[in-house]
Order: sequence, then structure tokens, then C-alpha cells
Amino acid sequence: MSVAEPRRIVLFRHAKADWPQVSDHERPLADRGRTDAAVAGRKLADTGIPVDLALCSTATRTRETWKLAVHELPHRPKTVYEERLYEASPGEIIAVLNETPDDVQNVVLIGHNPGVQGLADILAGSAEGDTRTRMADRDFPTAAFAVLSFDGPWKSLEPGVATLLDYWAPTE
Repeated sequence: MSVAEPRRIVLFRHAKADWPQVSDHERPLADRGRTDAAVAGRKLADTGIPVDLALCSTATRTRETWKLAVHELPHRPKTVYEERLYEASPGEIIAVLNETPDDVQNVVLIGHNPGVQGLADILAGSAEGDTRTRMADRDFPTAAFAVLSFDGPWKSLEPGVATLLDYWAPTE
């Protein structure tokens, strides 16, 4: 894999969680979340992006979201459960992405708001078509994802270097 080839990042917010009497980290998906996670997985598969690596928060709702979504993909990428993604700021998420090996071209990151939405906003120095408007109009609801592309090694990922290629959110 040449560093000259564009890299893609899919920023994927976990699906709708339930509110039982457990810690925030242990909140499971709600029924709607389980349905939306599978639909999001099919939509991710429809993008045709061959995901090489999944970076997933250790929270129950993100792990459940990924477990349901990944079954819809044509191949299962390596998955790393990363504690630093729970409640992470955009800067903290960038630090995790900067550690990605350069032989990885495409990453899906399953995380939480406001970090995921904030990261999509600050990475996107440009956008294709109406993707920025669609993302702004819908905000970044549960099970939504944004696809960004950038050139260079992972350690060069920083605000403004990416292009927002696609955005999808479930209908409510």
C-alpha cells in the first residue's frame, strides 16, 4: 500500500442505547439501536470501502453496534477495542488514529458523540456535493456515519486535511 493512495476514515456513532440502571459505560443497545446498527452495516457495505481495521470504544453500546454492523460487511476486518475512545474528544481520537500502522488504508472508528461529530467537522477541510449540508441538517444521530478521505501517512492526520465524501444517518 502506497502512502500516496488516499486513506479513508469512517466515523461511526454507536446506535441508540437503552437507559437501564447500569453505569454509562455498560449501557446496552435499545431495540431500535439493534435494528439501526444492522441497517448502518448494510449502508456501510454499500459504500464499497474495504475496511482494513475497526477501532471501537470499549463501551457496551459501541461493541454491540459493531457486532451487528460488521456481519453486514463482505469481510470482517481486524477489530481493536480501544479504551481511549470512550468519551474521547476530537483531539484524543486524532491521537489514536495517528498511531494507525501505515499498511492500513481504511479505518472504521465506532465511538460516541460529541467526539465523533466534532472530529468529522474539524477534519473536513472540504466536502463533496451536499455532504456537509446533509450532515449539518441531520446533526449526527445515533448509528450515523461520515466517510472522510485524506492523503498521507496516518501520523499526518490533523484538522482540515480531509474531504468529507459521504454521510448517512438512519431515518427516525
